[in-house]
Amino acid sequence: MNIVLYFSVVLIWGTTWIAIHLQHGTVSAEVSVFWRFLLAALILLASLALARRLRPLSRQAHLLCMIQGLCVFGVNFLCFYHAIAWISSGLESVIFSMAVLFNAFNSRLFFGQRLTWNVMIAAPLGIVGIAALFWHDLMNIEAQPRLLWGVGLSLLGTYCFSLGNMISYRHQQQQRDVMTTNGWGMLYGALWMGLISLWLGYDFMPENSARYLGSLFYLAVFGSVIAFSAYFKLVGRIGASQAAYSTLLFPLIALSISTLFENYRWHGNALLGLTIILAGNAVMFYRPHRKLTAAAQGK
Repeated sequence: MNIVLYFSVVLIWGTTWIAIHLQHGTVSAEVSVFWRFLLAALILLASLALARRLRPLSRQAHLLCMIQGLCVFGVNFLCFYHAIAWISSGLESVIFSMAVLFNAFNSRLFFGQRLTWNVMIAAPLGIVGIAALFWHDLMNIEAQPRLLWGVGLSLLGTYCFSLGNMISYRHQQQQRDVMTTNGWGMLYGALWMGLISLWLGYDFMPENSARYLGSLFYLAVFGSVIAFSAYFKLVGRIGASQAAYSTLLFPLIALSISTLFENYRWHGNALLGLTIILAGNAVMFYRPHRKLTAAAQGK
């Protein structure tokens, strides 16, 4: 079951980056995120209600869902929707793979889980990899401000995603249903984005084009309802740090698509940076064979 969940997340989220790119245009990022998660929440909550699987939640649980909605289904995507104006969708996915490291540090911060030697080696590799990935663009003085905005927003979005992981883990520690908490979290995330859009005076009318509406449907149903349900189930089954390992394969899919449809150009430093980042993520989950053998014998 874990394998099915894992590859569902990889394949779907590996392709959602280009769909986010297709959302960029006349509609504000806040309104696009609002429609995405409002549609996803209504579909998920209605499906659970019809199947009699919608579980009641306490006030405390709803409060956590509100915070989760703001972090994961609000600020996280708001950052990435804005960052797409300055960096390619493929590069966004590479930065998002840093969720592996953020989850490890946040698990230590919020749950007292010990930082392993893997994290201590992988963290600097990730930082060096990000610097190498963007080195060619950083040397272009004219592009620096826009590039730094794109990278900074993507890192902020990834950290908010990690915070949402911690909340989902807490939900599951307290035996709450993943689908129910996801549904409410998406609804609260949509409401947060709706309030921000109202405050900023944005028009809520979506773009009436096949490109926009098609990508909205894909992001709402596949990228949100299906992929987030699978991902947060993995968080509960194998832990937040291990579940984030699925982000290791996102860049391979997303950068391939970005090369085909966004004319992303590969430079030597980009290949080096991607290799270092992937190596850092791989180090995060390396386990010596003797330890695995001993664990198996212990069972």
